[in-house]
Amino acid sequence: MAGKPAAAQGYGILLVTANVGSLFEDPENLQKTWLREFYQTVQSHKPHFLALHCQEVGGKNYEASMSHVGSFVKELLSSDALMEYNRARVYLDEDYKSKEHFTALGSFYFIHETLKNIQQFDFNAKIFEKVVGRETCSETLESRSSLEKAKFPKDYYPQCKWSRKGFIRTRWALADWTFDLVNIHLFHDASNLVAWENSPSVYSTTRQKALGFVLDRITDQRYEKVPYFIFGDFNFRLDSKQFIESVCSTATMQTVTTGKTNEVDKLIFREIDNDKKVVLQLEKKLFNYVNQDVFRENNGTSLLEFDKELTPFKDRLIELEISFPPSYPYSEDSTQGKEYMNTRCPAWCDRILMSPSARDQFFKPENEEKSVTYDNIGANVCMGDHKPVFLSFRIAAGAGKPNANKHKCCVVQ
Repeated sequence: MAGKPAAAQGYGILLVTANVGSLFEDPENLQKTWLREFYQTVQSHKPHFLALHCQEVGGKNYEASMSHVGSFVKELLSSDALMEYNRARVYLDEDYKSKEHFTALGSFYFIHETLKNIQQFDFNAKIFEKVVGRETCSETLESRSSLEKAKFPKDYYPQCKWSRKGFIRTRWALADWTFDLVNIHLFHDASNLVAWENSPSVYSTTRQKALGFVLDRITDQRYEKVPYFIFGDFNFRLDSKQFIESVCSTATMQTVTTGKTNEVDKLIFREIDNDKKVVLQLEKKLFNYVNQDVFRENNGTSLLEFDKELTPFKDRLIELEISFPPSYPYSEDSTQGKEYMNTRCPAWCDRILMSPSARDQFFKPENEEKSVTYDNIGANVCMGDHKPVFLSFRIAAGAGKPNANKHKCCVVQ
């Protein structure tokens, strides 16, 4: 790793979220590219503390591909790029046979050798403990006192069908600053046809309920309330009904139904003029829009007016300004790094959110123009169907409040 993190201007923090499901379908080629881009981001920002939150660990066909997870973790832990991070904690939820617990989440934390005063919270003993060495935990995470893990209640799930959705929470103390890091995976849109029926969609309403569940859990009375970062695959989508009505405002809609049940099978939007050219074809798992460039031009930011799922949480969650294109669903073709698949409407699914109190701790030096960066990773290459998203920032050396006596912290020498 070129250069050392500079502590004089605060502590560097790098948070990364990545849905890695695609990596385990073609582990040889895709993982190599993915890791190269990830390492370049780490080397560019030189954080003291690095947190990587992964979703869909083991891939979509996890029964067949979970065996590839070990080599991915081994590569991370043995890489030259992370060699100077002499302490690490890796939490992998790999037990797919436990349907009531399995979330396929993976949380990776790396601590640079120059960072001396870092501790992790024990949720059972309610004390902070010194972080020593590198540890990987992949079995019975429910019993680990260094984290809190939960799957969403079954009645939250669409059609009450179990899927890999939930969260993992850890708590850290860096110098005088205590904060929570939450890895989250919310529900997806199962059908484009259902998503467009109402505004907001039924899926959006379910995600809102689940995110509220997580926020209530991490701010309840069991533990002291501290600043928090929630980052993962929120599966936030554009308001489908409003977006389609906007881009197809001058088109006519043709409804195609199935012969047996008379259910809607597809919707076809055609221009009134121009030889009735098809503007959009919508099916359960098809979103074929005529102009993909709208999602890339100016990073797609003209579409942020349809990105509304954070609105109900505006008093509890902050997000920095988005200046990168929708993070999903990218083509999984290694030669099509900037192309979207025609399966879903592109959206900013992968996000890094924080409490107002977390945002207040950011260190903004007067002589440094861009001390905070919120962006994606691998913009021009194939990273799988999701582009990882990262947030790089610094906290002041004296950020937060003294907590050693309050928590009986182990003081790191």
